[in-house]
Amino acid sequence: MKFLRKFLDKQEHHFLPGGKLEKLYPLWEANDSFLFTPGSVTKGPTHVRDALDLKRMMVTVVVALLPCFFMAMYNTGLQSNLAVGTHLDQGVVAIQGWQNAIYQWMGFSYDPSDMLACVVHGALYFLPIFIVTFAVGGAIEVLFSIVRKHEVNEGFLVTGFLLPLTLPATMPLWQVALGVAFGVLVGKEVFGGTGMNVLNPALTGRAFLFFAYPAEISGDKPWIAADFSGASLSSTLPDGVSGATWLGKAAASSDALKGMEFMGPEWMDSFIGLVPGSMGETSALACLIGAVILIATQIGSWRTMLGVVIGTFVMANMLHGIESDTNHMFAIPFHWHIVLGGWAFGMVFMATDPVSSAFTDKGKLIYGFLIGVLVVLVRVVNPAYPEGMMLAILFMNMFAPFIDHFFVQANIKRRLARHGT
Repeated sequence: MKFLRKFLDKQEHHFLPGGKLEKLYPLWEANDSFLFTPGSVTKGPTHVRDALDLKRMMVTVVVALLPCFFMAMYNTGLQSNLAVGTHLDQGVVAIQGWQNAIYQWMGFSYDPSDMLACVVHGALYFLPIFIVTFAVGGAIEVLFSIVRKHEVNEGFLVTGFLLPLTLPATMPLWQVALGVAFGVLVGKEVFGGTGMNVLNPALTGRAFLFFAYPAEISGDKPWIAADFSGASLSSTLPDGVSGATWLGKAAASSDALKGMEFMGPEWMDSFIGLVPGSMGETSALACLIGAVILIATQIGSWRTMLGVVIGTFVMANMLHGIESDTNHMFAIPFHWHIVLGGWAFGMVFMATDPVSSAFTDKGKLIYGFLIGVLVVLVRVVNPAYPEGMMLAILFMNMFAPFIDHFFVQANIKRRLARHGT
């Protein structure tokens, strides 16, 4: 580490004003301060000093995301291997595109019981999306930093992890590039960059992809990464295998959740994340591990998470007793809502975004509560779109400053009354 520190110090003069590479100073500073603490700190008595800077906070969030990161690769490979194994008797033995050659070359078979094989299989779909996200989004961040002549904002580090985790396995890479570009530009940079955005950039990018390309990012039938076009029975098989999520099944049939008791095998599969869905959103267990890390480090707000749980519980129980012959979503109880779709992922990693969420203590409870209410309303009242977490959070992002305004004004009034002014 000392060698690296000395090397960076020797190169610093090239990036300072007057140096050959002064325009690239934001890029050099980003790497230097990421590897080491900033070289200059405030010395006056008016500043609060803390060992946790923005980069370290973002790294902690990334650590909390690692369980979801692992499940994204494992479950993507698992669902694809299960789909391929189902059709092996029909002569179907191919994974989509170039991934097939790599998978076969590494000596793996379509065995869902082999964890390593599932992880490798899933990584062949997840990692390209992950790399494109960072390449495009990172380039935009550096470009804006150079043009605006400020340091590279660290906020994209988390956005670059969040967006791929919310996408289906077979999302075209050019659409991924468009989505992350839209999320960074419209969701953050137009507002001034990290810390000034109103909307969550990752959710903004995902919302753009959902409404612009609904066939590729369907809310109820994410595609499993398997290709059956080369099969002998391809005339009777689709180009891919569609595995409807429990949300999609519940919206289509009133019998979907009958007999599925709390802590039963179907519920447990959904809780662990062994079901079809967007790559990193299926595991409520992985999200809870991340929640523990965020709450323990005081980076994620437990008040916001608690508000989401209470709001979901209240609205789910209010609507659960309503019987409908045309809308089967009314039959979903609270304990199923919390393991379906992106509820857990949104509650832990999206709703708690410190920039786009409420910042007052009581405001966080109200903000989270309304997200919980809205996600159930969107899911139940609009069964054509059985997922609702993304829209609920984006909608409440716009109202977060409004919520905080009332609590701030109330605090000011109490302070004035206390001092008799």
